[in-house]
Amino acid sequence: MSDGPSAVVFDFDGLVLDTEYCEYSTAAAVFADHGEDLSLDLWRTFIGTTDHPHWADILEDRLGHAVDRAVLVPQRHLANWACARSLDLLPGVGELIAALGAAGVPLAVASSSPAEWVTGHLSERGLLDAFVAVCTGDEVLHTKPDPALYRLACERLGVDPAGAVAVEDSVHGVTAAGAAGMRAVAVPSSLTAGMDFSHADLVVASCRELSPAVLGAVVAADRS
Repeated sequence: MSDGPSAVVFDFDGLVLDTEYCEYSTAAAVFADHGEDLSLDLWRTFIGTTDHPHWADILEDRLGHAVDRAVLVPQRHLANWACARSLDLLPGVGELIAALGAAGVPLAVASSSPAEWVTGHLSERGLLDAFVAVCTGDEVLHTKPDPALYRLACERLGVDPAGAVAVEDSVHGVTAAGAAGMRAVAVPSSLTAGMDFSHADLVVASCRELSPAVLGAVVAADRS
């Protein structure tokens, strides 16, 4: 693995599975049921972080009155899980994980989502054992764009962040990885395509364009 990075840390939502679409569409459906529109432009600013208002808070503010959260929140949660369970891995993700594993590159996940969500979906697809560590939003005080999740991942992998690469679909995630001292590769998702990823070290259309050698070259590149 001399031509590869010391470690690779994957985001989850929008990078491994296009769950960002499920998150948005199921919340938007609740808004529609109440005669309201949930703007995609607004939702895109939430992607990659949990540091934003809950969708129910936004809905109540729009309506000017409380909603039955005891019913709506669990219903939407179940709809979101059902949507995500129907998804295939995004293009090239499985192949990249396998290639990095074969090259001896240690892998981790760093996601702002809770552990139940991330580990559940990875387990259902037989991918959980591919990762040395899974770091999730319920383990840190601040999620992305704060670097805490990526620092935790590198700590658990036992690697210097400077030799590690984060693979991300969100602007917040790229910011978090850079703040942790890592290199960041952006793979925009269906909801983040067209956003400003100029702060990423590399931007590709899908994980099909990535390999241990490509990620190694990202680490080796002169940032100056």
